[in-house]
Amino acid sequence: MTAGERTSPEQARRAWPRWLVGGVALLVVAAVAVFWADGGARLVLGAGGALLAWRGGQLAAGAAGRGRAVGWAVAAAGVLALTFAFGSAGVAGWVLLVAVPAGLLAGALTLLGRGGAVRRSGQAALIWWALVTGLLVVTGLLADWERAADGATLVGALGLGLLGVVLLVGASSLRAIAAQPAPARPAACAGCACGAGGCGIPR
Repeated sequence: MTAGERTSPEQARRAWPRWLVGGVALLVVAAVAVFWADGGARLVLGAGGALLAWRGGQLAAGAAGRGRAVGWAVAAAGVLALTFAFGSAGVAGWVLLVAVPAGLLAGALTLLGRGGAVRRSGQAALIWWALVTGLLVVTGLLADWERAADGATLVGALGLGLLGVVLLVGASSLRAIAAQPAPARPAACAGCACGAGGCGIPR
């Protein structure tokens, strides 16, 4: 569900606290990862893996055929990332060095497959992917790959922070929808036919 899209006030009341908590949590994770030299890569990899596993499980449960296969593949990638997150910081950094450009490319291609403004966002994401990948490769070749891995950790943390901001904005939109008053019932409606499927009067 996207904030504000085909969302009833009742759905918004249930959803906006979760979006708020998720947004704040991602911002905290991103901030800690940036300043935690020894564990930042593992933290980013663990948070990203958890999100992938959760989203993949959602896709697998709500789709069929090819969509379900894609969902299980995303969930498996998340579980694998979580496994590496419990390893050494060096291994986590190397994994991020590969996973961050791959994730940016996958996201850009997904957006490009849609139309309208979303496609334009995909074009911008593709440019961003090229810039980030080029910068990481140049850093690895001219300096060292450990510094490039640190750069990938920083980009991953910024990505989590950006997602947190998106969730906070969505929570604000959902809260506004939740605050909308319920439409008043027509005075002639006594609720007598509601249990039998409704009387045809909009409520």
